[in-house]
Amino acid sequence: MLAMNKIKILGTTAFVIAASIVITSCKDRRSTGWQYAPNMYEHIAYEYDQANPNFKDGKTAQVPPAGTIPIGFKRFDYPNNNAGYQLASTEVTNPLAANAQNLADGKALFTTFCSPCHGVNGQGDGTVVQHGYPAPPSYSKGQSSRGGAMKDLTDGKIYHTITYGVNAMGSYASQVAPEERWKIVMYVHQLQQQ
Repeated sequence: MLAMNKIKILGTTAFVIAASIVITSCKDRRSTGWQYAPNMYEHIAYEYDQANPNFKDGKTAQVPPAGTIPIGFKRFDYPNNNAGYQLASTEVTNPLAANAQNLADGKALFTTFCSPCHGVNGQGDGTVVQHGYPAPPSYSKGQSSRGGAMKDLTDGKIYHTITYGVNAMGSYASQVAPEERWKIVMYVHQLQQQ
């Protein structure tokens, strides 16, 4: 008799649980059920393109204050003109140690970013030239469009050119970090001697 009561109690409990699940799940068809960690998809923060009452202009995306520098950014305070180019030539030198690792890194970076135009050996015979684009001057034999032989380019001139670009060459400042630019400068000096 005790076993019969246990079976009735368990059966009744299971029926009540099942009925309550069915009734509560059919109550509102638009309901998604319980929310676990709703702040994962209902953001508290404003999106960059949303209106924001916390600022005078009502915009979330704000221009950084004047004179601020992003973390890890290194300033290059030489203007993008011939005067800045000449000044960089006399004042700027490569801060990296000339060692095998930096030179190998410079070669890899040059191969990736520079060789499509300048060629693997810096002779101005890259793949873009084969597609009809004008050839850049050879590092060992060519003449710079800014005057002087390419083989005489200084650290500052090469770094300035990578940073700002010249003629058909665009700026590589957004693709190549400052330390990487110095490694490329080191490798270009090696190509100038060929």
